[in-house]
Amino acid sequence: MPAKDDPVVIKKYANRRLYNTGTSTYVTLEDLAQMVKRNEDFVVHDAKTGDDITHSVLTQIIFELENDKNGQNMLPISFLRQLISFYGDQMQMVLPSFLEQSILAFSKEQERLREQMQQTFGASPMDMLSMNIPMKLIEEQTRRNMEMFQNAMRMFTPPAPRAANGVRRDHDESSGGSSNSDDLKELREQIAAMQRKLDAMSKD
Repeated sequence: MPAKDDPVVIKKYANRRLYNTGTSTYVTLEDLAQMVKRNEDFVVHDAKTGDDITHSVLTQIIFELENDKNGQNMLPISFLRQLISFYGDQMQMVLPSFLEQSILAFSKEQERLREQMQQTFGASPMDMLSMNIPMKLIEEQTRRNMEMFQNAMRMFTPPAPRAANGVRRDHDESSGGSSNSDDLKELREQIAAMQRKLDAMSKD
């Protein structure tokens, strides 16, 4: 028997059916999406091979949600294009951690916003929209979130090396060459390019 805190095991069969071993029932991708929203942890295994296919199933859930005619797309085309461009790029090493930390920070900030609006107006952000309450607070929150993303990106930018006197320097004076490898220099340039894109987005 699995421990109480262990994730629920979902088995995916060749006929694409999903079986929740915790409830002994067949489920759908929509059911799994609801489990995610309820913070119920689960893993998905291929019923035949036993391979962990959680990543591909979660990706499939996002695909279904993005293509729901009754829903609203959350992933802008420009974001999708940039995301695709990072595959096979050196930024691919950095991007997963950046996105993970950014979305965690965003979630914490959004929870704080919900609590603040509930205390101040007795309403949720969606209620405020339906009541046509001025958007300044939400616009300010959006600006704060963009700044948060920018700060998170700066965390991944390697600092310039320091000389003996504590002054930052970009070149190794003792060797007369660059203090960073060509790969590191290219990585920093790519991070700087991403930062410029974020800066442009915040101005818009």
